[in-house]
Amino acid sequence: MNEQIIARHWLAHITPKAAPAVATSTVLILARIWNANGAEHSVGNAVLMTALSLAAAAAGACASVGHAGDPVIAGTAFAASGALAFAGVAGYADGLPLPLLLWSVATAGAYGLAARYWRRDRRDTVAYERHVSDRREERAHIERVETIRGTTQIEVARTGTAYAEQLAQALVTRAALPGFDPRALESAGLPELPERRDAA
Repeated sequence: MNEQIIARHWLAHITPKAAPAVATSTVLILARIWNANGAEHSVGNAVLMTALSLAAAAAGACASVGHAGDPVIAGTAFAASGALAFAGVAGYADGLPLPLLLWSVATAGAYGLAARYWRRDRRDTVAYERHVSDRREERAHIERVETIRGTTQIEVARTGTAYAEQLAQALVTRAALPGFDPRALESAGLPELPERRDAA
C-alpha cells in the first residue's frame, strides 16, 4: 500500500514549543508598557489587577469543583488569574528585577504544565499511529491472501480447461483412427464413454 508522505514545515514544529515563552513575554512587555504609562505606584491599578486576578481564580475554582467540572475552563481561568497577577506586579513594580524574576518563574511553570500535555498528546499520537499501522498491516495481509487465492483459482480453472480441451482432442483423434473399438476400452476396465446426444 502506498502511504502519503506529509512533510511539516519547521515552524509547525517550533510554534507549540515557543507558545508558553511567547505568552509570558507578551504579558511582561505589555505590563512594562503599562508601567511606563502611569501604572507604577498607582494604588487604583494595583487594586484593579488584584480584583481581576482573584475573580479569575474564583472562576477557575468554581469550574473545577465537582465531578462534572470542566478542566479546560478551570485551566483557562487559573492561567488568566496568574497572568493578571503577573501583569499587575510587573506593571506596579519599580525596575526590572522583580518582573524578570516573575517572568522566569511563570515561563518555567508554563513549560512544566505544557510538557505534561505534550507527553500525553505524544502518547495518544503514538498509540493512534500504532493502531493505524496494525490495521494497514492486517488489511495488506488480507489483500495478499485474497490475491494468492484468486490467482490460484484462476490457474486451477485455466489448467482444468486446458486438460479438458486436450482430453476432448485426444478422444476425437482416437475415435478418428481406423480400427478404434469403444468396447475394447470397456473390457480393459476403463469407464464407459458417454454417448453423444444430438441437440434437439
